[in-house]
Amino acid sequence: MSNTSPNPPPPQAPPAPAMPLGGAQAPFLAPSPREMRAQAVQRLQVGLFGLALMLLLVGLANIIMEHARLADSAAGNTAHASASAASGNSDPLADIGVIPAPDPAGGSSVGRRPTANHPAH
Repeated sequence: MSNTSPNPPPPQAPPAPAMPLGGAQAPFLAPSPREMRAQAVQRLQVGLFGLALMLLLVGLANIIMEHARLADSAAGNTAHASASAASGNSDPLADIGVIPAPDPAGGSSVGRRPTANHPAH
């Protein structure tokens, strides 16, 4: 038997850099003037669209507030007119019909009895 030593393993090469899943990645290229102009136009469009949207929202809020203000003033005028039309000594429960209305002549109907000739008021 011959005395042979096993050959040492060959030196391993350094590992290759990790590749992205999509395959080889192209080196970064500066955008062309045409691409830069397209990006600038897109940014301008988005900004103007946002500005127009904000203007529309503020206008809509203004319309809603104006309508609410008109409705409140109309309701206030109605309440003021009904309060001035009613006398100062009216009873709110009598106004809505919960209790009988007071005698407008100022006399008390307590103790009066209806008779055949003169019914109670």
